[in-house]
Amino acid sequence: MRNFFLIGVLFGTILSGCHLKKDVLGTTENPIKFHLVPALDARVLTDNSKVLKDYLEKHTPYKFQITIPQNFVAVVESFGTNRADMAAINTYGYYLAHKRFGAEARLTVIRYGSATYQSQFLARADSKIKTLKDLNGKKVAFVDPASTSGYLLPLKTLKDLKVEPKDTVFAMKHDSVVTMIYQGQVDAGATYYSPPQNGQIEDARRMVKTQYPDVEQKVKIIELSEPIPNDPIAFRKDMPEEMKEKIVDTLLQFAATPEGQKALDLMLGATNLKKATDSDYDSVREMLRQLAPEGK
Repeated sequence: MRNFFLIGVLFGTILSGCHLKKDVLGTTENPIKFHLVPALDARVLTDNSKVLKDYLEKHTPYKFQITIPQNFVAVVESFGTNRADMAAINTYGYYLAHKRFGAEARLTVIRYGSATYQSQFLARADSKIKTLKDLNGKKVAFVDPASTSGYLLPLKTLKDLKVEPKDTVFAMKHDSVVTMIYQGQVDAGATYYSPPQNGQIEDARRMVKTQYPDVEQKVKIIELSEPIPNDPIAFRKDMPEEMKEKIVDTLLQFAATPEGQKALDLMLGATNLKKATDSDYDSVREMLRQLAPEGK
């Protein structure tokens, strides 16, 4: 009987070992779950995420599952339920993911050589609005309450100047803010800003140039906000360090390839990546603290 008992224990241990092996992170049975924030057309993200997935699996020993949740809130919550091992996430989403679940920024996206970005305030070129002080008592459009460049950063800028619009609306998309200004539905609005490249605008106005070819002449930039860090790629805090480092190095290599540059541009609006740490986002935390209760 004792021999049968020992055999049973040994057999159970073997089965348990097999089960544990299957559950190792980075295997086919338990791939690394990489989330992308749905900031663009889902098809564009899906097509280019396959290019990213193929490169990562070819140049690391790990398997990946790249998904596109419905919104940034779903990405944040995924860090708390072990449904996300890493994510390309917006700046405010990272603030929440780190605060609630300890997510760690390891990369920051680079856009046209800059690791920071700014918001811009826009108004019609034929309006009397010349400075931010002129927004007192006016109707202003923002993107949405969770948008760093389309609401939180502009809000801080206005608060610092003690400017109080009479009415505010949320257009939910950057291009919709531009359209509302162009059509005269609001007096002004706030969106993301990117500097011109090769004589072509790269800020939110470019998104509506097909529909409104003269948008650059009709809608002007009033002022820019202070800069804050670009969006990060963050990792689950208890993910093995060796795994994080390998993936970070591989993503940097991916960003240096022609196909990687194209995919990153289409997925994240990024032209490159650079290593980052959580402390790079201290300025964001300070900004949100000043916007209490939003920053609490």
